[in-house]
Amino acid sequence: METITLDNNKAQMRKGILEYCILLILSRHDAYASEIIAELKNAQMIVVEGTLYPLLMRQKNQGWLGYRWEESPQGPPRKYYSLTEKGKALLQELDGSWRDIVASIERIREESAAVLSEQQ
Repeated sequence: METITLDNNKAQMRKGILEYCILLILSRHDAYASEIIAELKNAQMIVVEGTLYPLLMRQKNQGWLGYRWEESPQGPPRKYYSLTEKGKALLQELDGSWRDIVASIERIREESAAVLSEQQ
């Protein structure tokens, strides 16, 4: 039972930051969906196509992403996603929010660790 709850919590945490991770990846280079999935998997942010495509569509509809079609040396043309100016501005805001969140969590973790070591 605890493993299921822990796995669910991890999955929820990942989902909450997945859109931010997509924007970060696209800030480095334009990419098609399979490349984005590979980078997310490499970072252990496991995601499947069925999860990624709705996120990309939502980000495109929000005006954060654009795309272009490119011929592929193998197979059909690929849709390459890129950040728009609106997406770049959002990413800057999210970067600030991320730094604030991480700093807050670290403060809480340090305070908790200090209390635990005093209790031992």
